[in-house]
Amino acid sequence: MGKKKKGGGKHMLKVIAIDEQLRVIYEDNVHFDKDLPEFKTQGGVYIHGDRLTITSPVLMWVKALDLILEKMKSLGFNFSQVRALSGAGQQHGSVYWKKGSVQILKNPSSELPLHQSLKACFSVSNSPIWMDSSTASQCSALEKAVGGAQHLASITGSRAYERFTGNQIAKIYSQNPEVYMETERISLVSSFAASLFLGAYAPIDYSDGSGMNLLQIWKKVWSVSCLDACAPGLEEKLGCPVPSHSVLGPISPYYSQRYGFSPDCKIVAFTGDNPGEMIKCVRFSENDYISLGTSDTLFLWIQEPTPALEGHILCNPVDSQTYMALLCFKNGSLMRERIRDDCASGSWDEFSKALSSTVAGNNGNLGFYFDVMEITPEAVGIHRFNRDNQKVSDFPKEVEIRALIEGQFMAKRIHAEKLGYKVSKTRILATGGASHNKKILQVLSDVFNAPVYTIDTANSACLGSAYRAIHGLVAEMNVSLADVVKLAPEPRLAVTPTAGAEEVSKLGNTIFLFISCLLQDVVVC
Repeated sequence: MGKKKKGGGKHMLKVIAIDEQLRVIYEDNVHFDKDLPEFKTQGGVYIHGDRLTITSPVLMWVKALDLILEKMKSLGFNFSQVRALSGAGQQHGSVYWKKGSVQILKNPSSELPLHQSLKACFSVSNSPIWMDSSTASQCSALEKAVGGAQHLASITGSRAYERFTGNQIAKIYSQNPEVYMETERISLVSSFAASLFLGAYAPIDYSDGSGMNLLQIWKKVWSVSCLDACAPGLEEKLGCPVPSHSVLGPISPYYSQRYGFSPDCKIVAFTGDNPGEMIKCVRFSENDYISLGTSDTLFLWIQEPTPALEGHILCNPVDSQTYMALLCFKNGSLMRERIRDDCASGSWDEFSKALSSTVAGNNGNLGFYFDVMEITPEAVGIHRFNRDNQKVSDFPKEVEIRALIEGQFMAKRIHAEKLGYKVSKTRILATGGASHNKKILQVLSDVFNAPVYTIDTANSACLGSAYRAIHGLVAEMNVSLADVVKLAPEPRLAVTPTAGAEEVSKLGNTIFLFISCLLQDVVVC
């Protein structure tokens, strides 16, 4: 069984149960705003007055778990058949357990819903989450303490990011030291959720732990210099990190007594939502995965990463000897939709015809399309360049459309290569709304010079957690996750590179990289 402490849009708790043939036999969700209106969240979060601080109420998450399990029970779900359970939670968010809470966590009354037993257990009632951007000063201090942004990236896989957990902990310590001192354990959202099922403090797994600016990703231990820069006594509050496939122990007796779970049901380490997505696509292992959604996210399987100032290197949740790189681009589907509306009368059919009417490489015309400040590169605005690398104010509509799509994919390839990605004998798995458009996928295939596959990825991270739960039953016998999920659906080949695309792609990427360097000098804020 897989559980997820968020959903698409990060505003719900999802559950999926699968059988041994990997068939989904049950799925449901609790929508935070709609089903738990007493918490008065918007999109499952509180946006504070400074517009930078963004949190979620911890008890809302616990109550959502109560709600979904009670609903399953009322519908006759047979919990006694569940052999293992795992989950995924939104990355970077943190939960702060008050001193003495572990005793309550171990022995909650099975007569009460869990949120009633745990209501006094949290020293911070509203958890900082991935959307928070209030820790700029803590980020600067952390980078300075370890010798600069690049050195921090070389240790932890990422430069300092405001949403990353270490910087959030540093803020709490600096602003409320007494709250920090009365905290006995700090969990990630993922390990917090695992703790609820375990009846004890669950350890943080390597992969989700890579999104904290605290884990030394090469040795997979906490970095003492990073811990010391954030807060005193932090290592003891975090506990020891563990491999992502670890079986943490049997389910808490609370769940056997209240819901009828078997006492032998195993709890397998929970991980972050992004690593969970990688697990879901394990049949495609050692290849690459692009999610083309509101934000475009690129997941890469990398043997020898080179951490950079842009993007993230995480411990791979599927293979602990390798790594995954993650690149996020804010200007994804909303940017594509705006150009579709402006240049193709709001029609994807017209948009696709325009792509087909222009040649790969766009005759040297390139564009950078950033309606909002981009993460990678840090730039904003629309910038068009003709074949002579001269900036121009507009393109013909069909040229504009190809410039947008080629530019988006060239940016992904260039920044991926900076992180150690090698374009050779690779395959790409595309998901998200744009993955249904074959003409867009053709451009992706040509730019990366690789075949592109598609797959149904509804509830990706949650389903990945269910796969991980099954794997946890046999992982100690050296059975790989790939072997466990052999019955999962195969990705479908969508497109292959156009003949001659490699040369056009190489030339285009070289010009694109040159202009992007010039552009960053002009528009970086």
